[in-house]
Amino acid sequence: MKSRVPKVVQRLAGVPLVQHVLNTAAQLQARSAVVITGHGADQVEPLLLAPGQVLAVQCVRQEPQLGTGHAVQQAVPALADDGIVVILSGDVPLTQADTLQALIAQCGGTQLALLTIDFADPTGYGRIVRQGDAVQAIVEQKDASDAQRQIKEVYSGIMAVPVRLLKTWLARLDNQNAQGEYYLTDVVKFAVADGVPVVAHKITDALQVAGINSPVQLAELERAHQLRQAHRLMEQGVRLKDPARFDLRGQLVCAQDVEIDVNCVFEGQVSLGEGVQIGANCVIANCTIAAGAVIHPFTHIDGEKLGVTVGEGALIGPFARLRPGAQLGAEVHIGNFVEVKNATMAQGAKANHLAYLGDATVGERVNYGAGSITANYDGANKHRTVIEADVHIGSNCVLVAPVTIGAGGTVGGGSTITKSTQPGALSVARGKQVSIANWARPQKKPKA
Repeated sequence: MKSRVPKVVQRLAGVPLVQHVLNTAAQLQARSAVVITGHGADQVEPLLLAPGQVLAVQCVRQEPQLGTGHAVQQAVPALADDGIVVILSGDVPLTQADTLQALIAQCGGTQLALLTIDFADPTGYGRIVRQGDAVQAIVEQKDASDAQRQIKEVYSGIMAVPVRLLKTWLARLDNQNAQGEYYLTDVVKFAVADGVPVVAHKITDALQVAGINSPVQLAELERAHQLRQAHRLMEQGVRLKDPARFDLRGQLVCAQDVEIDVNCVFEGQVSLGEGVQIGANCVIANCTIAAGAVIHPFTHIDGEKLGVTVGEGALIGPFARLRPGAQLGAEVHIGNFVEVKNATMAQGAKANHLAYLGDATVGERVNYGAGSITANYDGANKHRTVIEADVHIGSNCVLVAPVTIGAGGTVGGGSTITKSTQPGALSVARGKQVSIANWARPQKKPKA
């Protein structure tokens, strides 16, 4: 991968490759996952063992790395004899749970089941050798004869096998082959020799078995995956201006008649209500946007752990930023170069230009002027600003928290407000203007 980051930690759709595999395993109701690590284990294992993992994970080390069979041998002590093992690859992220369920069903606790696919160019893959319909062997590329290399059906690297049988076969592996490695695929010939049926579940979807071995392949799989996600959303009724210019790196739930323009990125958990319009080049993460809201181009919304909510019919952007804890009511307007953080804005409140609202409670119909800010941080602690209903804040004001602007009040432009104001009051706090008539600017001295 030409990277210091181990391959299985590289991200696809915002998620590490190995986490995609574990998420799929969790959908199978697996009792646990055993992850065999080797190269980069000191970076991979903390990710796998972090709190909040989707299922119980146990890591075992393969040192040195002597082949796929040797890798699975390391997991033997962690495998219960009454189970079925599904062997997956940490760099094959997009296998679907229903495909694996079908594979497990074919295994049935008594057979060796292989996931296979036909490739027009099977170079590099182990070939499926059959006698009639029965699978007889998997022959690796380097060990295949010229005739076997013409076979188009290949082994994906994924199998389902009863543990009690797998353990006996793993004990019989040797490294007498062109690569001097212990091949997991040799279990097929042991199964045949023992009279255990070997069955193949053949699929046609190459994306489900696509592995990643370079930055180019990672980018290609990213685009293929994103296009599939885009098509799934369009089949549900979402209007995408260009499905080739769409990125989903989390979960996106859309109501009817949602429109999304080009180059938008969705991360975390995002919910879009009926008729929501998302302009071009927006980044939206961890938020709920209610029906009829319009998010104009180049808006950045990220709720992180606190979340962001945007009310019905709100207008946001362009070039706006909503940070964690922004809770916007119906018909709120947030204009260009306005930032809102940990603040609530009631119905009809507006901050249309070049402003900052942090740690604030804003009432209904407030008009918040251009260039105004809430000074919420004193160098040690955050404090809250309360702006009650129907207040008008002039341009270039500083509201030094903690402070309350009383309902219906007005703050004159350019004011720095440090004390709470009464309802309905006009508050002006700025230096007295001084004008000196006929004043001459200093002149530069002529050069010698």
